[in-house]
Formats: sequence, C-alpha cells, structure tokens
Amino acid sequence: MAAGAVRVDSWLWAVRVYKTRSQATTACRAGHVKIGGASVKAAQAVKIGDQVRVRIAGFDRILVVKQTIVKRVSAVTAAESYVDETPPAPTREERAFAPMRDRGAGRPTKRERRDLEKLRGRDSVDTGDEWMTEL
Repeated sequence: MAAGAVRVDSWLWAVRVYKTRSQATTACRAGHVKIGGASVKAAQAVKIGDQVRVRIAGFDRILVVKQTIVKRVSAVTAAESYVDETPPAPTREERAFAPMRDRGAGRPTKRERRDLEKLRGRDSVDTGDEWMTEL
C-alpha cells in the first residue's frame, strides 16, 4: 500500500462506521462499500480525499476521507477523520404515501384488492371475465 493508505475495512472500523472489523469485511464482500463508484474488496487501500459510499440499513452514507487511521479511536477523533456528505433523509411529507391496512383487519376483499391494484398503477387486473369474451 502507498504511504498514508490503509485498508478500507480497517478504516471503516476505526472511524466507527461498523462495530467490528469483521462486519466491515462482510459489508465489503457483499458489495455495500464503494470507493469512487466501484465496489471494493476489504483489502482495498483508502487514502485522503477518497469518497467512500457505505450502504447501511438500506441507506447510503457518503464519507470523504480526511485522515487515515488504523486503530479505533474516540468518537470525537473518529468524527474528525471524515467529512459526512450524506444528503439529509427525506421528511415524512416528502416520502411517498404507502397505504396501510389496520392491524387485525384480515385479508382484503376482492373489491379492496382491486382498488389497491388501481392505486398502485396496475389497472390491468385479472377480473376472471375473459372466458366470456371467447364465447
């Protein structure tokens, strides 16, 4: 590795993105860690100025490396080792409305199911009346 470069899994563990180094390694194997838009292996070198994109719990965190560290340090020092460029999460109003049934309401009736399909944009719902057109 070049001077000032460290393994990406070690760096992610040191700056407290992952709780253990093995979790960071597993995330790299699964393709959840990207440097410069490309998925990387755990041994990939990360250096100052690299943009690291990490997928955690279905959301991407975008981190720019300010300092390369190998050992786990305090949370304050870890936070100073990167710049977090993650966009803010959408507000409740900005998120798409997802219809939910009341808990314990049971299965939807055929009419309710058709209405849900129309709401989801699937208008060509099988009504079961196609056999009549063949006669």
